[in-house]
Amino acid sequence: MAVEFTHLPPATILGYPRIGRRRELKRAVESFWAGRTTADELEATARDLRLTTARHLAGLGLDGTAAVPGSFSFYDQVLDVVALLGAVPERFRDLVPAGSTDESAGALSLEGYFTLARGEGDKPPLEMTKWFDTNYHYLVPEIGPDTPIGFVDDRVVRQFTELARPADDGQAVVTRPVLVGPVTFLLLSKAADKAPEGFRPLDRLDDVVAAYADVLRALAAAGAPWVQLDEPALVTDLLDVPFSEVADAVRRAYTRLATDLSPTASDAAGADGPAERPAILVTAPYGDLRSEAGDGLALLAGTDVEAIAVDLVKGAVPTGPVPGLATKTLVAGVIDGHNIWRADLDARLTTLEGLTAPGTGLGAGAVAVGTSTSLLHVPHDVADEPRLDAGLKSWLAFADQKVAEVVTLAAGLTAGRPAVADALAESTAAVRSRAQAPGVVVPEVRERTAALTAADVERAPYAERAAAQQARLDLPPLPTTTIGSFPQTAEIRRTRAAWVRGELSDAEYTAAMRAEIASTVALQEELGLDVLVHGEPERNDMVQYFAEQLDGFVTTVHGWVQSYGSRCVRPPILWGDVSRPAPLTVEWTAYAASLTDKPVKGMLTGPVTILAWSFVRDDLPLGDTADQVALALRDEVTDLEEAGIGVVQVDEPALRELLPLRKADHPGYLDWSVRSFRLSTAGAGTATQVHTHLCYSEFGQVIGAIDGLDADVTSVEAARSRMEIVPELADAGYGRGIGPGVYDIHSPRVPSVEEVTELVRLAAKSIDPRLVWVNPDCGLKTRAYAETKESLRNLVRATEEVRATL
Repeated sequence: MAVEFTHLPPATILGYPRIGRRRELKRAVESFWAGRTTADELEATARDLRLTTARHLAGLGLDGTAAVPGSFSFYDQVLDVVALLGAVPERFRDLVPAGSTDESAGALSLEGYFTLARGEGDKPPLEMTKWFDTNYHYLVPEIGPDTPIGFVDDRVVRQFTELARPADDGQAVVTRPVLVGPVTFLLLSKAADKAPEGFRPLDRLDDVVAAYADVLRALAAAGAPWVQLDEPALVTDLLDVPFSEVADAVRRAYTRLATDLSPTASDAAGADGPAERPAILVTAPYGDLRSEAGDGLALLAGTDVEAIAVDLVKGAVPTGPVPGLATKTLVAGVIDGHNIWRADLDARLTTLEGLTAPGTGLGAGAVAVGTSTSLLHVPHDVADEPRLDAGLKSWLAFADQKVAEVVTLAAGLTAGRPAVADALAESTAAVRSRAQAPGVVVPEVRERTAALTAADVERAPYAERAAAQQARLDLPPLPTTTIGSFPQTAEIRRTRAAWVRGELSDAEYTAAMRAEIASTVALQEELGLDVLVHGEPERNDMVQYFAEQLDGFVTTVHGWVQSYGSRCVRPPILWGDVSRPAPLTVEWTAYAASLTDKPVKGMLTGPVTILAWSFVRDDLPLGDTADQVALALRDEVTDLEEAGIGVVQVDEPALRELLPLRKADHPGYLDWSVRSFRLSTAGAGTATQVHTHLCYSEFGQVIGAIDGLDADVTSVEAARSRMEIVPELADAGYGRGIGPGVYDIHSPRVPSVEEVTELVRLAAKSIDPRLVWVNPDCGLKTRAYAETKESLRNLVRATEEVRATL
């Protein structure tokens, strides 16, 4: 099939939710993991989902050639590139098909693909961390000088072909295959364990680019007119690589891919022959391409790629002509792919008109309308939410509504404002309605935050607190605990659902939850843990649970988004000023405490995480909204203390997640985020031990902020990284309680006593053992009870072994 080159269509998006409108992919993947279905059945479900999605998007107006992105993944887009390249870590080389060599590893089976993500036996999975400033998680590739790299898996080609030439003889959709770009892939990778000192994954750029060149040739041969390469690494300076090196890598990569591979190869007589590659769209979502360090837009414009997508929601609208853009399409990301608020289409169209105005625009050869990021981060369709208030619903745009906004703006840009006058008027009315709605501004809430002083975020000195807490709690060295949640069984979920439907009375529901709490407390006592939790059976989600009880939030029924792999969440919508009408957690925690003589932690989610894992309002500074949430939590801490709870944990796993992608913006963010945490906890008494928990983070970037939280004990994810955080904390002189995780709960594998012992010893060797706590990486909600019991039993045994040596 010969490639027919066209201009990029005037309306496009950078990606679309891939889990299915009713989480069909999640269910199919988990059924495969459980052995209830075969790989062929999973492939068939995924194929049907891709075809349905592509035809749906074409029906919404993305009907131009390559307007629909092929952004599907079974688990994670970075893991997809690992599989495409055969870049399998050494411990998993047995997954490579027989007959393969290190130089050219074979394609992984689906079983092998998922094993990299989930681990197997004594082989830990790839590390997982946050994707830029989102609540999505990616798997971190491990690249060494000998890691196999080549084009070994043609799945991306096959997925293009199945849509361009569908087997059902129905509507064909010529999509735009999407891959993480080569530079971003390597910048997000970590050096393999046995890599020599000084080696960096970026040292393998030539090998990776050569493999990508083979991919582009194969896509061109299959008839793909466009390919999308995502390079979000260009909008951040947090990857510890100077912009000059990033720029050099971009030039090298895209000289090889865009210049050396021509979209129209000529034969010896000068006649055009088959294309060597598709046209290339390079995207740079999540931030501004231009910074003090360098101009990423000019860098990309200086290459021979055919199109560049820029984020004009988080990034500034560029001004002035940009050399090199005259031969390119600029995809203007004016529709927010990261939040759910309806766009002010009149204002967005004004922005687009400025980009194309003669003499004052950017000088692009063409301007297409797009989303700022992939729509992976938002739910499918507002129409799926019948329980939402009609007025509030009119303020929202989920993925399908955002596609409609893109199509409308493209029509307005090409045909003029009169062609979309009704849509512009409707958008303006919705924006006005939202601003004037009751509850958006609550004077009492605003007055309380305005009255705050510096004293409201201060506690007694740590030494004084530590002495008072030890006198109250009487804990042994290396105290053991868990992070909060225990496994959420199918029975727990059925009970909650029956109560929500009205099939259980309040009394029946309370009895069922109390029985589960009693069982969880008894299990922890049997295992020998030192500080217990109630297990959180009543909580559907660590943010949604609070949002359902706080004024200023609403929750959805089908508003699912992918967090990682098959894990999906329903972020609440924070639409108005926040307050606490009644206690949130006291009843359940106090009941658990009544069942044991051991300390029981009160479990709260912190203000930064509640904001990060919600679709937060965009009409008020984040710091102001965080203070409102913090005051609601502060009131809850007071009520927990009055109920006799001596340990309160306020989780902030998202502290690093919201860290701006540019270092120049860090001080402002860290000021309000740390302040809001301290505001929520500073009302606690001296003898009340305040814990916090952080995960999925490159903690070295926020060690100062972790210290600034002034928590008495901080637990952090550390098992997959094998205690990378510990020497960083030691070097920073961190001097309060610290619990580096020793049990990776994102994998079903059970860590051995020896493995946990080694990790505990590493922590106690680098940090004063009097400060070290022993705990899992995160909550246990997603795990099964059998593996949880065995893992925690090993955790306690390992701790006892190390205690005996102190």
